[in-house]
Amino acid sequence: MDLLQKLLTGILMFVCLVGCRTISPGTVWTDDNGNVINAHGGGILFHDGEYYWFGEHKTEGPSGNLAQVGVHCYSSRNLTDWQDRGIVLPVAPEGSGSPIEKGCIIERPKVIFNEKYGHFVMWFHLEPKGRGYSGALSGVAVADSVTGPYRFVEAVRPDKGYWPVNVQECHYGPDRTDGMAFDGGSLPAHPDSLNILGRDFSSGQMARDMTLFVDDDGTAWHIYSSEENSTLHISELSDDYLSHTGRYVRLFPGRFMEAPAMFKRDGKYYLMMSGCTGWAPNAARSAVAESILGPWQELGNPCVGADSNTTFRSQSTYILKLPGKDRYVYMGDRWNPENPVDGRYIWLPVEFEDGVFRIRWQDRWRL
Repeated sequence: MDLLQKLLTGILMFVCLVGCRTISPGTVWTDDNGNVINAHGGGILFHDGEYYWFGEHKTEGPSGNLAQVGVHCYSSRNLTDWQDRGIVLPVAPEGSGSPIEKGCIIERPKVIFNEKYGHFVMWFHLEPKGRGYSGALSGVAVADSVTGPYRFVEAVRPDKGYWPVNVQECHYGPDRTDGMAFDGGSLPAHPDSLNILGRDFSSGQMARDMTLFVDDDGTAWHIYSSEENSTLHISELSDDYLSHTGRYVRLFPGRFMEAPAMFKRDGKYYLMMSGCTGWAPNAARSAVAESILGPWQELGNPCVGADSNTTFRSQSTYILKLPGKDRYVYMGDRWNPENPVDGRYIWLPVEFEDGVFRIRWQDRWRL
C-alpha cells in the first residue's frame, strides 16, 4: 500500500508540474516561435475555449512609441504558452492620409465579441500622425474572425452632441478655457469651473486611455480618460458595438485618472486606474459601484507591500476574469519609453478582502 501511495503521489506531483503552469511577472516572455511577445497596453478576449491577447506592437528606440506596425494578437489555452497570430490591424502606409497611417499613435486596443451580429469589435485610443496627444480620438475596427483581419471603420470623439446623465447646470454655460494649453496631468482650476465638458459638447468628448467592458446582459461600455484627462467617462456602446448611444456618465472630476480596467464580481462593478504621471509609474486607485452608472466609491490603492506605491513599477491595462471561476488576474505594463519594445508585462492574482480587492507582488505564481 505504501508503494502504491508513493506512486500516486508522484503521479499527482508530475501532473501538477506539467499542468499548473507558472507566471513570472517582469521577465521576458516568448511565444511559440521563441520571439519576445509584443502586445503592450493590451487586453484579453476569451472565445471558444481560447484566450486571445491583443496589444500594441512596439519597435526599438523612442520612435517605437508611435505605431509603426499595428495591433498584434497571440492566442493560448492556458495563459502561459502563446501562439503568434500576427498583426491583425496593420497601420496604413505612409502618405495614405488614413487616421491610422504609420507614425500615428495607437494605444490600449481591446476586442469584444458581439453575439447578436457575430462579429469582433476592436476599440483603441488613437492620435493621428503628427498631432501629439491633441486628437484624443477613439478608433474602431471590426472583423468576422477573432484573429482578423480587422477593418478600420472610423475615428471619433464619443458622444458628440450629448450630455452625460449627471450633467450639471454649470456645463450649459460658456467655455472658460480661453485657449489654455494643458499638460494632461493638471489643470489651473477644476474641470467644472473651466467647463471642459461644455467646450467639447459639439465636437465630441476627448477620449484617451481606455478599456471595454461587456456586462452580463450583453451591453458594452467604453471607459476612457476625458476632459484633458481630468475626468473619467463611462459610455454605452450601440447594440453592434460600433458606435456610442449618447448615454454616459462622468466620474471623479478633477481626479486625473487614466489606464482604466473594469471587472464585475458578485453583482458589483470594480475599477482600477492610475494617476496621470506620463510614463512614470504611480500608486493605483480603485473604486466600486452597485451600478455601472454610479454612484462610485473610491477604495484607495489596491496594491499591498513593497513597491505598491508604484503599482509594482507598472500601470494597469486590464483585469481578466478566468472563465467559470471566481479568479481574476491583474494585467499591467512596465513601460520603457526609451526602448518600448522591451516593456515588460506584470500579471498578478487579484485577491478579495471585505469587499475590496488587493494585489500583492509574487515573483512566480501558478494559475
